[in-house]
Amino acid sequence: MAGGDVLEMINIDKRFGGIHALRGFNFSCAAGEVHVLMGENGAGKSTLLNILGGIYQSDGGEIRINGKAVQITNPIVARDNGIAIIHQELSVCKNMTVAENVFRGAFPVKPPFSFVDYPRMIQDTQDLIDAARLNLDPEAKVGRLSIAQQQMVEIASAISKNANIVVMDEPTASLTRHEVESLFEIIENLIQENRTVIYVSHRMEETFRIGDRVTVMRDGTYVGTKRTDETTTDELVAMMVGRDIRDAYGTRTFTGTKEKALEVRNFSNAKLKNVSFDLYKGEILGFSGLVGAGRTELARAIFGLDPRTEGTIKVEGKRAVINTPADAIRYRIGLVPEDRKGAGLVLNQSISFNLTIGVLKSFIHGIRVDSNQENAIVDRYRNILSIKSSGPDQKCKELSGGNQQKVVLSKWMAIDPEILILDEPTRGIDVGAKKEIYDLINRLSAQGLAILFISSDLPEIIHLSHRVMIMCDGEIVKEIDAEQEELTQIKIMNYAIGRDEDGGNG
Repeated sequence: MAGGDVLEMINIDKRFGGIHALRGFNFSCAAGEVHVLMGENGAGKSTLLNILGGIYQSDGGEIRINGKAVQITNPIVARDNGIAIIHQELSVCKNMTVAENVFRGAFPVKPPFSFVDYPRMIQDTQDLIDAARLNLDPEAKVGRLSIAQQQMVEIASAISKNANIVVMDEPTASLTRHEVESLFEIIENLIQENRTVIYVSHRMEETFRIGDRVTVMRDGTYVGTKRTDETTTDELVAMMVGRDIRDAYGTRTFTGTKEKALEVRNFSNAKLKNVSFDLYKGEILGFSGLVGAGRTELARAIFGLDPRTEGTIKVEGKRAVINTPADAIRYRIGLVPEDRKGAGLVLNQSISFNLTIGVLKSFIHGIRVDSNQENAIVDRYRNILSIKSSGPDQKCKELSGGNQQKVVLSKWMAIDPEILILDEPTRGIDVGAKKEIYDLINRLSAQGLAILFISSDLPEIIHLSHRVMIMCDGEIVKEIDAEQEELTQIKIMNYAIGRDEDGGNG
């Protein structure tokens, strides 16, 4: 990390009517650093970025660029001061080429008639792409590019306008792991050029991977700034929520019975090898392992999404034939999938549509929909899960990640399940929403629901699960009962990578 503050935001204040969105907020970042900005949904991150980008005007405070006070009254002034903001919802024009997007608003022209100099624009774009080591074709239509490539276009555009401060708002939300790695390489290149990257994220792994410092905000206020090599996940979470993260998980108490809700025997397919286990009523059964270990594949096979070559299922002691999701639902099994946006929701439809799609038949009488019954179900689960929205008709694509996940959970709760499979239920949501989902999981377990809980977040697995199954290469390699044996991250990881508890080869 290089020195010298290039940006200072001092005592920034912003109100929207009676809502005090920012309260004397302070923030600064240095040249050549990745500075992570963290906070729960509603903490004020978006408001702060919009003030920096000239979309909103602050009601008080001062912004300094390289020590000089500036008035950022609109996005053009922000651009002229070397600030580029790459929003989560990208602003590329999809019917234009990469080169046209990069130089949009500042096309190179040929004198004397000021026609656009296309050959120069394409060559200048190629030079930018080469310098930043981006994998782009200047003449490609942006609408045909992946989300990751469209982000690269915005980064190239920022560089073309000499941006020294590049703000990235949740840039990995829609990227694959490979694309995330490519983005990190691009960020490292920007830092090597002594540019500043402000990286807005709530993903701890990314924060510690690429961040030099992290600033936490809560309820529009500045909480603190830490060097990433001098802090921990628990400390940052406590700063965000105002309490110790261990309090968020609740108390793990098994109130269920030893009555089996689900029995899986000898499950095998291309990804699974002879998987067998029991799940009891009222139990939270955690499944841990590395990516590709077979946890998601197991969930999909149980739910009838993927075929199996061998294996049987019993539900409440009786043989169950589950070859499709419809079969699973008949046995009152629900699945909250890993990819809530792609597989869990119809994003362009309303909360009401998504929440009731699994129970639609129950309030259709002939050709008439009993809207009173439908509304009662929607209102019930909106209240139970505290879904924050403008109303039941709001489209799911407009909701935060946490509220989208609550809609998915509500959809399955509405079928009154006996068994609920949760695949990465807190991935990509803020800490406050995680706490609400932890509370719900504990509450459902206490009510006797059998929960199969898949998570890559080891503290979640350790603090919520009654038992843990650890998978490696499609097999269950270890079962740990939390009541009988201490659960630790090191122990879980050793088994997950194919070693025994002490770190030797298993």
